[in-house]
Amino acid sequence: MSAQSGGPAGYRAEDIARPLPEPGQRPRPPFIRDRARVLHSAGLRRLAAKTQVVHAGWGDFPRTRLTHTLEVAQIGRELAGRIGADPDLVETACLAHDIGHPPFGHNGEVALAEAASTIGGFEANAQTLRLLTRLEAKIVTTVDGALVSGGLNLTRASLDAVTKYPWPRAPGRSKWGVYDEDRPVFDWCRQPAPGRRLCIEAQLMDIADDIAYSVHDVEDAIHAGFLDCRAVRADPERQQVIDVARAHYLADSEAADLAAELEQITTGPRWPAAFDGSLPALVGLKALTSELIGEFTTAVAAATRAGGDLPLLRYGGNVIVPVQVQRRIAVLKSLVHVFVMHREGAAAGHREQRDLLIALVGHYRDQPEHLSTHHRERCAGASAEQLLRIAIDEVAELTDTSAWQRAAALGLA
Repeated sequence: MSAQSGGPAGYRAEDIARPLPEPGQRPRPPFIRDRARVLHSAGLRRLAAKTQVVHAGWGDFPRTRLTHTLEVAQIGRELAGRIGADPDLVETACLAHDIGHPPFGHNGEVALAEAASTIGGFEANAQTLRLLTRLEAKIVTTVDGALVSGGLNLTRASLDAVTKYPWPRAPGRSKWGVYDEDRPVFDWCRQPAPGRRLCIEAQLMDIADDIAYSVHDVEDAIHAGFLDCRAVRADPERQQVIDVARAHYLADSEAADLAAELEQITTGPRWPAAFDGSLPALVGLKALTSELIGEFTTAVAAATRAGGDLPLLRYGGNVIVPVQVQRRIAVLKSLVHVFVMHREGAAAGHREQRDLLIALVGHYRDQPEHLSTHHRERCAGASAEQLLRIAIDEVAELTDTSAWQRAAALGLA
């Protein structure tokens, strides 16, 4: 593992070390280089045609996984500046945080988890680490005489900042951040970490992600016509949203407290009485999202600044999210859960997507000669389990569009 000197203020030489040596000295600061590597990566570009919540290609307005990522990066960078963390480092983590997501959003995760159930599972956060350190084409190295990818060769601090779930798979864990075969680089990037604690930069990435998708997914749901602004004001929909918030997002919150936040959001002056796509309606909807994001970021930054001495770097403190912000984010996520992800008729389409991805994995496992060249090269001497993992790597890289196109070309759809 390589180390450098001359890092950003407050960060140590070990923070800017890279897994693999790189010849020569580079004039740009290390976190700016990391940001550029993620920004120019193939993995990030592919997010342009991957589903966020409203499926990619549904229309021109809803966010893709890429536009969501760019919005997370803007929020994360702003929060970093407010508490003294390195903005380039936090922005790097935000740009990379979803880079391992497969086609079809979280539904695609479910499909690949099923396909990988015999080889350690699939998890998008673990796939992100794998892509950044073993699959992206930037740095090459030699293992047992064979040329293999070293990924983007990001600094230790950047890899750690992307690590939202710093633990391996275990019974009862729905979220985790590393496959067993990727433990060496994971353990390297986590060397200075106290237990399972997230560094401050990973915490900033996490709350920026929560803020962005809780607010913007509601905006997309309203614009797409899935969320009727009036329907949520009455039962049984209101109770459904509260029940989902407690079951999936904030179990320790009282139903009455969540109901109060839902009431404030949906009866406030910014909540649309209705949405018809007119200019006033579009402006009003954007005013709602701007107000919510401003409220959340200001509250988080103020609470975090009050909770410790600045600047907050690495393991020098924690992001503090006020309880009201937690409740509001949970309610917003639940609106999308109820009205978009689990709307009437969605289940059949989700099953079709999962079947498609599972069929693609099976095809590439059984006929690896059809893999993309860079994955096919990895198959020499591979065991059956390794071939399955390579097939999953291939399918995880696909976009929504290319998944359907590949399946059609192979006679699977």
